[in-house]
Amino acid sequence: MGIDPEFFFISVAARMLGMHPQTLRKYERLGLVQPGRTIGSMRVYSRDELERLKVIKRLVGDGGINLAGVQRLLSIAEVVQRMRPLMRDEPLTTREARRLAQEVDQLARLLGLT
Repeated sequence: MGIDPEFFFISVAARMLGMHPQTLRKYERLGLVQPGRTIGSMRVYSRDELERLKVIKRLVGDGGINLAGVQRLLSIAEVVQRMRPLMRDEPLTTREARRLAQEVDQLARLLGLT
């Protein structure tokens, strides 16, 4: 049984990223990434996970941000990504406006503003 070429075992992913496999395991334990698993329970990383790991590596290495800060920034980025489709030129429906308000509240909480 072959594996999809869009997924990479932990050793290959670590080598591609210039990271140690133990670092990838640590990031998983912290909830920063969520690799898939094979039937045999081996970790596999998608291209999206690899891109996320590149961001984490850049934030930690170049940005000097600790892992708690990285978790916070990634959470903020996820909220912003959910808000983007709601931010368009057309008027919002009542439901969309309510959802946008909820996302803004979540963003404020993540930033420690409430």
